[in-house]
Amino acid sequence: MEINPVLVEVERSGFVESRHRGAAVGLAADGSVAVRAGTPEEPIFPRSANKPMQAVAMLRAGLDLDGELLALAAGSHSGEDFHVEGAEKILAGAGLGAADLRCPEQWPLDLEVVRTGGGRSRLRMNCSGKHAAMLATCVASGWPTATYLDAHHPLQLGVRKAVEDLAGERPAAVGVDGCGAPLFAVSTGGVARAFRALVLAEPGTPERRVADAMRAHPHWTSGTRREERRLMDAVPGLLVKCGAEGVDAFAFADGRAGAVKIDDGAMRARTPVTVALLRALGLAETPGADTASLEELSVVDLRGGEDVVGAIRPAPGVFAS
Repeated sequence: MEINPVLVEVERSGFVESRHRGAAVGLAADGSVAVRAGTPEEPIFPRSANKPMQAVAMLRAGLDLDGELLALAAGSHSGEDFHVEGAEKILAGAGLGAADLRCPEQWPLDLEVVRTGGGRSRLRMNCSGKHAAMLATCVASGWPTATYLDAHHPLQLGVRKAVEDLAGERPAAVGVDGCGAPLFAVSTGGVARAFRALVLAEPGTPERRVADAMRAHPHWTSGTRREERRLMDAVPGLLVKCGAEGVDAFAFADGRAGAVKIDDGAMRARTPVTVALLRALGLAETPGADTASLEELSVVDLRGGEDVVGAIRPAPGVFAS
């Protein structure tokens, strides 16, 4: 197996102390490969970058959600109060409650929420919106709710079909995600193709409804202080979703798309290399892009005492042609 290149370097006091290897691919508006690094053909677990595809499957099966609540169903929220209230609203609409969720109890992702009293619970777990929507889909379709996470449940068979349709490939493996839901392995390139399909779908289709809800309400797909929200705010029409273990996926409104997988799973490397890939696909030509915000996201400062002494940044020439 080919060794993937270094995508991100961690430089401290002029010395590179850590390196993060990975695979990445960028698609042109016509779907052809415009830029690549490493082996984007190798299968990965996209983790929560699967969520928009899962949401598509739920809409296909009869889930009646749009707007903020659909964005929550397709997102990995920070556990803020409005996220909890949204998950409760989805459940209540299906005649269910928090006790029906089968995602684990977890602390909110946003430490500020923890500091202000947000405790460990199923509702504050970042996947509770998705799980609430899965339960609501089961109620709408007349499927059993107690076994909704079983890989052979009609809901999960529908998710698998949606992943295959959107990624354009059959899953190489089936696993269990951190939230307990089935997880389907596809290539990094397949993830990029899936996000491209979401933004280019006809208005009103399940695919386009998911993309439009996420782009209109990025604070519901992540949180008020999250990098994905800042990326979508900075680039008009951009769709972004991260996944655990160093996964990022995105698509411009015109169909340019990309995906990143960091080999060692380091989440700190994800956003800098994503911004580098956005730039390689012509970010500078996107009207209305907030270049100052993107510059802040592309480099993460490292401190020594009270001073900035280094940075986490894309490796030099990482996407050079």
